[in-house]
Amino acid sequence: MAHLKQQFKDALSSIEPGDDKTNAPEAHRLVRDALKADSKLAEYGVSPILIGSYKRNVSIRRIKDVDVFVRLPDVPSDVTSTDILDRFFKVLHAEFGTDADGHRRTKRQDRSLQVSFPEYDLYVDAVPARPYGDGTWEIPQKGDKNEWVRTNPDGLTDLSSTMNADHDEYYVPTVKLLRQTRRALLGTKKPGGFFIEMAAYQAFASGAVSGNDQAEYYVSALREVSKIIENFVTYGIAVTDPTLPGHTIHIRATDDELDTARTRFNDAATSAEAALVEEDAGKAALAFRKLLGKNGDGDTVFPMPPGFNEDGSKKASAISPGARVVPVGKRTFG
Repeated sequence: MAHLKQQFKDALSSIEPGDDKTNAPEAHRLVRDALKADSKLAEYGVSPILIGSYKRNVSIRRIKDVDVFVRLPDVPSDVTSTDILDRFFKVLHAEFGTDADGHRRTKRQDRSLQVSFPEYDLYVDAVPARPYGDGTWEIPQKGDKNEWVRTNPDGLTDLSSTMNADHDEYYVPTVKLLRQTRRALLGTKKPGGFFIEMAAYQAFASGAVSGNDQAEYYVSALREVSKIIENFVTYGIAVTDPTLPGHTIHIRATDDELDTARTRFNDAATSAEAALVEEDAGKAALAFRKLLGKNGDGDTVFPMPPGFNEDGSKKASAISPGARVVPVGKRTFG
């Protein structure tokens, strides 16, 4: 069986965020400081925190967006989501202005304000939030200017950390590999990485994912996630939101995109299962290489093991079997 432990370790290193680890928190700090400096938001008890895949340590190279959850614990109940978004835009546009081409760096979205950082090649999404009343929060509802929808990003961070500890630190790296697989299989098409992460969490929580090493965890999780996608697309069985009992994850994807995801993830799981039991390490590595594709820098994620060519074939030995003469060096000792 080809478990290729070193190659999986190298693959995880290849998809780990690089300079983004410095740039992302710095961009977050700049947005946070601008919002905290506003007198009106200060009245509302403004308290921004980092959330999202970067916060949960499941982001992969490259990080294109950073999510800032802007808690407003003291905001009056008669202040609408439109009022808050208007205030956010005023504050952030005044702080960040335009880029070198004269374009506004602050862009208004349905439930957040997006600030571009051209020097870092990333965006920060600042999402306003008000208390719901039970320790969870509400954020502006998409498509409705004055409504709010419940959420609990802090809870997801805690759940992810607990799940990782429960599985001997294999949960987080497995999610990273699944996100990278989604990128290799679907590119910029939906569903996105968050949906795959939530499907992975549901699979782990069900007890169906297990393993003794990273290869086994990856293959097991990939199969279970493919089943969840199949059930979602074919039977309409939604992926649960682990932070809010009775709630499910909502995604934006066309029927064609969902059908493509269903087919490709099923095929990927079958390919991974075959690779795991493959006796030839080169053939197995080639299969895993196709599943994981290239990272955000354009580099191949999964390396070939020593002794194998890039096409998975074995390298020719420098010494023929049974040869009595070493082809290089002197035949003397000492």
